Amino acid sequence: MIPVGPGLVPAAGSGGGGRGVVLRPADPPTLLAHGIGSQHDLPISPFYAFAGAFAALFVSFLALGLLWSSSRFRGDRSGSALPAALERIADAPATRTALRGLGLAAALAVLLLLLLGPDDPARNPAPGAVYVLLWVGLVPASLLLGPVWRLINPLRTLYCLYRRLPRARRHAPAPLPARLGQWPAAAGLFAFTWLELAAPDPASTTTLLTALTGYAAVQLALAARFGERWFADADAFEAYSALLARLSPLGRRSDGRLVLRNPFHGLDATPERPGLVGTVCVLLGSTAYDGYSDNPSWINTLQTSPLGRTPTATLGLLASIALVATLYCLCAAVTRLVCGPHPGPLTAFAHSLVPIAIGYLVAHYFSLLVTEGPRTVSMALGTDNAPEPLPPLGPGGLAALQVIAVVTGHVLGVIAAHDRSVRLFPPARAVAGQLPLLALMITYTIGGIGLLLN
Repeated sequence: MIPVGPGLVPAAGSGGGGRGVVLRPADPPTLLAHGIGSQHDLPISPFYAFAGAFAALFVSFLALGLLWSSSRFRGDRSGSALPAALERIADAPATRTALRGLGLAAALAVLLLLLLGPDDPARNPAPGAVYVLLWVGLVPASLLLGPVWRLINPLRTLYCLYRRLPRARRHAPAPLPARLGQWPAAAGLFAFTWLELAAPDPASTTTLLTALTGYAAVQLALAARFGERWFADADAFEAYSALLARLSPLGRRSDGRLVLRNPFHGLDATPERPGLVGTVCVLLGSTAYDGYSDNPSWINTLQTSPLGRTPTATLGLLASIALVATLYCLCAAVTRLVCGPHPGPLTAFAHSLVPIAIGYLVAHYFSLLVTEGPRTVSMALGTDNAPEPLPPLGPGGLAALQVIAVVTGHVLGVIAAHDRSVRLFPPARAVAGQLPLLALMITYTIGGIGLLLN
């Protein structure tokens, strides 16, 4: 989402780039236009979109069942080591310090803009920095370079500075309860998506300042108790970046070497931890809700609901996440019935949802990043008369990109699930055990493409 000004809501039938808004009374006064603007009436045939998606899923499923009889992915044991000189540069203290300094400087700049800048997202780059450069920009950055937020996280930097104090050194961090897993990160991701999609005035400097400082205070307080490991396990943005980075060609092998690898190996190495399913379902469900929430019928529901816009939007967001999670849990239960008991039926295939989430993120936010991202940077640099954002593709090209992103994510998910299935189950049950997953992916595909073409 990106702010477009008071009383503006997406106009049905406007395609691409957050443009095509019309003045309309709203409650509350400010509504947000979604990442790619309104998605209605995209010039692509629903029949061909659905037929192509089904063909891709079924062909990939049949080909895998016939030709892929043993597991080929080796997790973090795989990868070709990069040159030692490059690894030394990447791991050098000077490099790490520079990246941490860059992240801290950027965070301080956003803080100053929220404190001193105008309360108008058209003139203040802080909302765009948070909702576009951070939230959306982490997608390509993590896919290309790995878990980059871990290297620039300003909260980690502040914690490291705190640990240098004599008083902090006297207290050893408490062990982090294993049962927490990624549940705090899932809760943090839900809080951020609620702020973006359901809060009364998410682009307000007061709202953003309160939310970001509150989040930082909670994270630093818990890190002071549990140590730096808290950020890797429980910081929402580190978990988000790390999940996306599972499909990065750059990674770390189990021996610590920096390697170039098949992204599927990195995806296969996704730790099966408590909260993993919740984290992925928050990503999928919130993106699905974002795609649906610019539907004219839902906008009308928000404006006429007796509960008010924020409670209704909150219930819609929760319902979308719950639906995604329920379908996955039912799929895991049926898989267990077909293939027999398994110690981790929920987490065993959760990694296969990660490429699906990435496909949804690309489909919904590509246009936002390449239009509003440069304008945000232009405003931050003080350039006068920042250019009006223009869609990078025509309506047909944008529609094709969206459908391809969604379908590709599901096909990659089918491949990841098949490899895990032939590793966990006997050959006679491996293919049959994937039928529930195939049904789940078809259901997600119908929903994803339906949101794009609604």
